[in-house]
Amino acid sequence: MGRALGTVGCCLALLALLALPAAPGDSVLRLQRRPGGPSADTACKNWPLDLVFIVDSSRSVRPEEFEKVKIFLSEMIDTLDVGERTTRMAVMNYASTVKVEFPLRTYFDKASLKEAVSRIEPLSAGTMTGLAIQTAMDEVFTEEMGTRPATFNIPKVVIVVTDGRPQDQVQDVAASARRAGIEIYAVGVDRADMQSLRIMASEPLDEHVFYVETYGVIEKLTSKFRETFCAGNVCALGTHDCEQVCVRNRGSYLCDCYEGYTLNPDKRTCSAVDTCAPGRHECDQICVSNNGSYVCDCYEGYTLNPDKKTCSAKDMCGPGRHDCAQVCLSNDGSYSCDCYEGYTLNPDKKTCLAVDMCAPGRHDCEQVCVRDDLSYSCDCYEGYTLNPDKKTCSRAITGSLVTTEESCKCEAIAALQHSVTSHLEALSTK
Repeated sequence: MGRALGTVGCCLALLALLALPAAPGDSVLRLQRRPGGPSADTACKNWPLDLVFIVDSSRSVRPEEFEKVKIFLSEMIDTLDVGERTTRMAVMNYASTVKVEFPLRTYFDKASLKEAVSRIEPLSAGTMTGLAIQTAMDEVFTEEMGTRPATFNIPKVVIVVTDGRPQDQVQDVAASARRAGIEIYAVGVDRADMQSLRIMASEPLDEHVFYVETYGVIEKLTSKFRETFCAGNVCALGTHDCEQVCVRNRGSYLCDCYEGYTLNPDKRTCSAVDTCAPGRHECDQICVSNNGSYVCDCYEGYTLNPDKKTCSAKDMCGPGRHDCAQVCLSNDGSYSCDCYEGYTLNPDKKTCLAVDMCAPGRHDCEQVCVRDDLSYSCDCYEGYTLNPDKKTCSRAITGSLVTTEESCKCEAIAALQHSVTSHLEALSTK
């Protein structure tokens, strides 16, 4: 398929010499109005193509502008070597719906093709570009509709002409078409969305994406495509075997690679550069290789800074980042849990349990410890009083007057004790 894709590929590098410079950052060929129109050159002996034009005729394309597109198609027919065994041509018309105006098998002479083009009418609102490309794959690029078998190695080429932004998902459909060997050129006019053109076009983009300011100058592209399809250099004719980029070199060619790839020793194929090798990246922590480029990432507990290179430790104790019941302690991208005074950390290292402040060894009361929520106070036994240090106790000293009744009780007790003593002594002497 390399020959097939190359047939319509690399020669567009020549087109930059014939167009005004693009705005900075635009990988497109940007054309301006110039005096005069394309010359009525005789048809080139281009390599055979199965060529499909997909033309936007949504409401944004005014009738007079659509007529300009038809003129462009007619001039392309004049330019190409049209025939059953050379270049076959089909035209699709799309807006919110898709119409195959005529497939590849229908017309094999210029007069019939131009007559069919003249009868095309614009459709209506909508810009379903993805649907149009999908329809080309399903209904036009089939052998039943005139596409030649793969064994013939006939390049399959699509030229999309639009002035708007696709209203469907064109990226995946275009990628599928390219994988199927369809080479896609995207022509944007006036209000066309440049990003969408680049998404659908084949690589290299600067050879497959065109832009013109108005439909009034779209016919200027005729000569550009003529050079693409008819130029006699090896990079355009598909006779090279470069895997990625063919570079003309004094009648011959050299192979090169896209950015992020390096040329293998065979001087033809390319390998992705290990962009994460030491010295090739500027990531602070982790380098992730990404198809010839790289992105930076961070270790767990760190977050990528806005510069997309360096990392900062996350505040692991921020709301919602930890599961500590009471106190979270940040620790260089991680965290640990702790408890308030009067609590102790449970074995799960997350929750806390209130401490028994009056348990042995936890207080300094001399006699009595009294728990008070998460603290304690000291007290003394009966007959003792708490000292000013609020910890130790002293025996209480009390003074009081003895009443007559109490005195009599004391004397009676003393007399009884004396009587008992005397009686015991008398018994002991017998």
